[in-house]
Amino acid sequence: MPAASAAAVPGVYVDLGELIALEQRGHRVSFLPRQPVHSLLSGRYASRMRGRGLNFEEIRDYRPGDDVRSIDWKVTARLQQPHVRVFNEERDRQGLLVVDQRLSMFFGSRFAMKSVTAAQAAALAAWRILAAGDRIGGIIFNDSELAEVRPQRSRRNVLELLGHIVGQNQALGVGRGLSGAPAMINRALDRARRLAVHDSTVIVISDFDGADDTTKRLVGGMAQHNSVVALLVHDPLQSDLPSSARMTVTDGELQIMLEVGRDSVRKGIQEATDARLRNVFAWTREIGVPVLPLSAAEKTAPQLRRLMGRLPGGGGGGGGNPPSPEASLG
Repeated sequence: MPAASAAAVPGVYVDLGELIALEQRGHRVSFLPRQPVHSLLSGRYASRMRGRGLNFEEIRDYRPGDDVRSIDWKVTARLQQPHVRVFNEERDRQGLLVVDQRLSMFFGSRFAMKSVTAAQAAALAAWRILAAGDRIGGIIFNDSELAEVRPQRSRRNVLELLGHIVGQNQALGVGRGLSGAPAMINRALDRARRLAVHDSTVIVISDFDGADDTTKRLVGGMAQHNSVVALLVHDPLQSDLPSSARMTVTDGELQIMLEVGRDSVRKGIQEATDARLRNVFAWTREIGVPVLPLSAAEKTAPQLRRLMGRLPGGGGGGGGNPPSPEASLG
């Protein structure tokens, strides 16, 4: 399908105008460390998230008016005179998006393709990080290539990032000679690891097809010195395949038939999907990385507001406890 007509298919492809229009909605999604009480990142997750902090500058002698809480007691005891630790406010952080646009993401049953949901989530995050005054960059990857946008604090950088997402998104489709490459997720994460030096906010948006021990090691390694959040994009149909003999898959122009009526075939697909999801969700417990479910069967912006929480004064947030990640997949 030509790019011009591809962009006109709602939920199947995105275009640049659509992602730019999400700028205002991004202002109400918080990726900051002080999450509202209704956010999935509140409580035990909040301490894992690094916000603007303080950079150590020097140790000097205590002066009238200094905060006694800044006294360095070890130095004071050694020198026998009060000394304090002096810090400067850290004024610059970087946000890094890792966005999956592989063939495994080209699936959707109700509202949108997973690839579209990922693109929208990335746009919302990019605009929000820029609005917070931070640098924004990213790694966008498909089954054959990586596009790297080095972090900068500029609207032009966001547009470059979104342009790469749109290009890879509109290249997806059935009958285009594409071959899945599960290992590309590790290549993308390894590249992100080189960019996320320290105290970055790294948001990985993927279905994590092909995730293995190396994936976990790369994500865990980044989380040691950065704030890492994984948005696991999922379509509920993948965990609940129909019992009918055939299922039609289409990109809006071409279509193919999948035989899922046989119990053994359907059970095998569902077990493989469920195992992948369980393994990724376990990262929250095993390496302290929040894994948040993002459904392709719902609108993206309301989900992000629900999962990540809203900024103070953002106009609500609702009450009650958030659902468990596994429950949100249905």
